[in-house]
Amino acid sequence: MNKERLERYSLMGPENQAAVEVGLAGADWFRSAVPRKRMKELMRRSDYPAIRDTVIWLGLIGLFGGLGIAFWGTWWALPFFLVYGLLYGSTSDSRWHETGHGTAFKTRWIDQGLYQLASFMIMRDPTTWRWSHTRHHTDTLVVGRDPEIAVMRPARLARLLVNLVGLFDVPIAFSLMLRHASGRLTAEEADYVPQSERHKVYRTARIHLAIYAATIALAIGLRSWLPVVLIGGPRLYGAFLLYFYSSTQHAGMGENVLDYRLNTRTVKMCRVNRFLYWNMNYHVEHHMFPMVPYYRLPELHEEVCRDCAPAYPSIWAAYKEIIPAILRQLRDQEYYVRRELPPGAPPYNQPAPINDGRALPLAVTTAA
Repeated sequence: MNKERLERYSLMGPENQAAVEVGLAGADWFRSAVPRKRMKELMRRSDYPAIRDTVIWLGLIGLFGGLGIAFWGTWWALPFFLVYGLLYGSTSDSRWHETGHGTAFKTRWIDQGLYQLASFMIMRDPTTWRWSHTRHHTDTLVVGRDPEIAVMRPARLARLLVNLVGLFDVPIAFSLMLRHASGRLTAEEADYVPQSERHKVYRTARIHLAIYAATIALAIGLRSWLPVVLIGGPRLYGAFLLYFYSSTQHAGMGENVLDYRLNTRTVKMCRVNRFLYWNMNYHVEHHMFPMVPYYRLPELHEEVCRDCAPAYPSIWAAYKEIIPAILRQLRDQEYYVRRELPPGAPPYNQPAPINDGRALPLAVTTAA
């Protein structure tokens, strides 16, 4: 079962060609009709919001890291390092994401500087993941094409659970760094990373490995775990929020459908969670219009919400649907969460039926 599931979702498997044959790869997706003038306003970038939020974020990391160092060797250090770990090991994901799109800042060098920093913190190569994420947006939840489908059918529950403390992704990240440092890509990476970009992958891996090697050497020299707790370690003990937030995006939703309203969630969150997650809870809106900066997504939501199913009122409401859906998919792989659009909303594309693991042409239907 595990082998069949991995082959089905592999970019090197038969599903990739099947998606191409039926027109799912690089296809046209539904997007709400937002007036051109309004869209230009929403896409306008500004340095101020992202600089303000980044200064606060880095300040909090410095504050709690400093308090953890000050109380090192006592139990009082634990709560400070817990917060430090979550800020470093989880919320760097949303900073990586937004700066990867190039929308967070108006000034490009600031955007790219934070992208490089966040990529290191989250243990992702900035080049391969930029191209991976481009494919994710082009072919969202298209089986055999999207390299970022985190929750498969059926789900790999053991992996999902151990990743709450990074025990799967971190070893994978180091194995990829070693591969890249030796001048090689995986077969799937080679499918979407252009030849002209690959030297950047190899150079970055060597730099990252050198930093981690220096960190370990310092820990050995000081006879203390403190350097590892500060650098690299947070990707393990601070990973919980990363998966807690990101699983709300697509888990349990429809595959092989060219409509973000069917395979993506928008979830209402409180101000603190929205700050930590950089408004990525407005995920349907982000996928429809990925060039809109994160700080304008609440406004974009108001523009498109009439075309979409109601946003989930809370994280808890989303998980009340996600967890039963994942458990049901363990025994029924054709099950997925079906969203109902409001009366008068434009129609959506139903997921392609599955026949022996191959995607078939889409069926277009109107909303009920």
